[in-house]
Amino acid sequence: PTNVVIHSWRGRESLAEAASRGYAGILSNGYYIDLMQPTDFHYLNDPLPADSTLPEEARRLILGGEATMWAEFVTPETVDSRIWPRTAAIAERFWSPVGVTDVADMYRRLDRISLLLEEVGLLHLKNRPMMLRRLCRCQDLAPLETLLGAVEPVKIYRRNALREDTPHPYTQLSPLTRLVDISWADAAPARNFRWTVERLLADGFTTAADVDAARSALLLWRDNHAAVAPTLRASPGLAEMEPMSAALADVAAIGLEALELAASRLEAPGGWLEPRLARLEAARAPVGEAELMVVDPVIGLACLAAGNEGVAAEGCRPAEVETAAAH
Repeated sequence: PTNVVIHSWRGRESLAEAASRGYAGILSNGYYIDLMQPTDFHYLNDPLPADSTLPEEARRLILGGEATMWAEFVTPETVDSRIWPRTAAIAERFWSPVGVTDVADMYRRLDRISLLLEEVGLLHLKNRPMMLRRLCRCQDLAPLETLLGAVEPVKIYRRNALREDTPHPYTQLSPLTRLVDISWADAAPARNFRWTVERLLADGFTTAADVDAARSALLLWRDNHAAVAPTLRASPGLAEMEPMSAALADVAAIGLEALELAASRLEAPGGWLEPRLARLEAARAPVGEAELMVVDPVIGLACLAAGNEGVAAEGCRPAEVETAAAH
């Protein structure tokens, strides 16, 4: 009967098909916040996209959407950080016109909303330093926060899959107190670094402020391993993350090389790119069910710095190759 309401977890196409057959519906697909996807992924997912060809009668049947949270990997002290503040952006998506898609402005306002959410009692900000102190038994959290600035939990359903065939698969008794549980779906330093690199690749390194910002981020990540490694080694709950910290330092070192070459309009020597791409690809491997979020922008810098070698390299993505060729 067409008086039921469809909850479409299959996607917008399924929702539109249901509407064309006379069913009201809401979209769940793209709003599963337990899958740890970044806020902009949800924000740009409109239940009724601008290119929809549905007639007006069917369009009226698409009522909106729902944010969906599953609880396999949350506890009372982490659940707020998995729901907020991303769900505030999803709510804005539902009540906004389809043309409201300014992601940078959304993030700017989301930071303020996050503080307001804390003021009404939510624990998404408050519990993070407490959980870090529990793991490290230390007061200086800055090196750990620097590491977390480049790290996010693995996405979709990979977290459980990574443990299924190991001696320690997840059960109801598994502690959810590790760094992956403290890390957020949306690491702001990594996101800001990616945006900075995208601007540099687009404008040919003409903005000195962006060059300085990228350099500062890379220097911080390169040098952080020496600062955080003693803390990681001293904590049974943190020791698993030492390889990721070392990988971040290596990725940042490659990024600095590439940045300086590109900024000075110099082309890397022959044979420079291939071994570095191999190291960058190796750094993608999840550690402790978390992953580095700064590999792709550094690959973009490396492909640009390699000039013609980068254009021909299999590991350089098409958009990066095109930018390198234009440069």
